[in-house]
Amino acid sequence: MKNRLQYALCELEALETSARTEYPLQRLDSRSKLLTTVVFLATMLSVPLTRLSEILLFALYPLLTAPLGGMRYGTILRRSLYVLPFAALIGVFNLFCDHEPALRIGTLAVSQGWVVFLSILLRGMLSVQALLVLVGSTGFFELCRGMQRLGMPHLFTVQLLFVYRYLHLLLDEALRLSWAREARSFGRRSFPLPVWGTLVAQLLVRTCDRAEQIHRAMLARGFKGRLPDGISPHNRWRRADTQFLAVWGAALLLARLTGPVETLTRLLP
Repeated sequence: MKNRLQYALCELEALETSARTEYPLQRLDSRSKLLTTVVFLATMLSVPLTRLSEILLFALYPLLTAPLGGMRYGTILRRSLYVLPFAALIGVFNLFCDHEPALRIGTLAVSQGWVVFLSILLRGMLSVQALLVLVGSTGFFELCRGMQRLGMPHLFTVQLLFVYRYLHLLLDEALRLSWAREARSFGRRSFPLPVWGTLVAQLLVRTCDRAEQIHRAMLARGFKGRLPDGISPHNRWRRADTQFLAVWGAALLLARLTGPVETLTRLLP
């Protein structure tokens, strides 16, 4: 348990560290990257589930933008695999309900249910990959501040940032409890259910107490209920931000409206 908590904390810290590096994607305005991600999600998720090849084409966005932010696509791909169980739970019923043949690979007939199932898995992975690139190149604070500058209610952006910060706090307190448990267990690895219930209750009490202390500290420093402006060195919308949004927005819209994979398949003999 301790190793898993430490790994989770390291993963969160790696995203924040990546956002503080100086790469081309990090120097762009958070609003430009956020709007581009919204266009990507809207176009990719609007592709019919039966067009697996068209959905696969949208993998070029995280594949090409991750190196611009100093991130390895292999790392992004590995992190996106966590969503597979949830996506599989949504799409697994198509395997039993839709048996109509969709295509043939030699003598093997692939049913429509399998195509839809794979499309749902691919959609989930690509959505998470795009969001990981966005957070890894922007940082969660700058992302929430960009939402606020785009006109989202400050109540929503502040609550979203608090949830993210509280996740750090929860993992940190859980790690401390894990260390205390191991120090008092004398090598014992299994515990009865009441012991785990006590640990969860202690975790809730300690995190609530820490959260109250943090809130008082924020009020003492002049927190007014919205994120402050003027902290990021990349505050102004520049020409590079317009170019990034225009190029990727046009490419994603063309990929959605023209269906290049299907058009190319028809042209081939």
